[in-house]
Amino acid sequence: MSDRSKLLANADNAFLRTQTQSSVRNRIISEEESAIQAREAKTARLKAERLAKEALDRELLAAEPPKPKKRRSASA
Repeated sequence: MSDRSKLLANADNAFLRTQTQSSVRNRIISEEESAIQAREAKTARLKAERLAKEALDRELLAAEPPKPKKRRSASA
């Protein structure tokens, strides 16, 4: 092998390594973004469910008749 072909082979290998690293980095970033989006969607869903439950609880509490107050006996 001549010096020129060795240099070309080394340059090709370096380029392939860089390309591989770049594609791996892009895949990792994409997976992280997907996980973040899934977490945000789940958080939003749970918040909506919690707010709906709290609103229902407030409605049920408002619909209950007031409890009669206990009277203290005068013998004390």
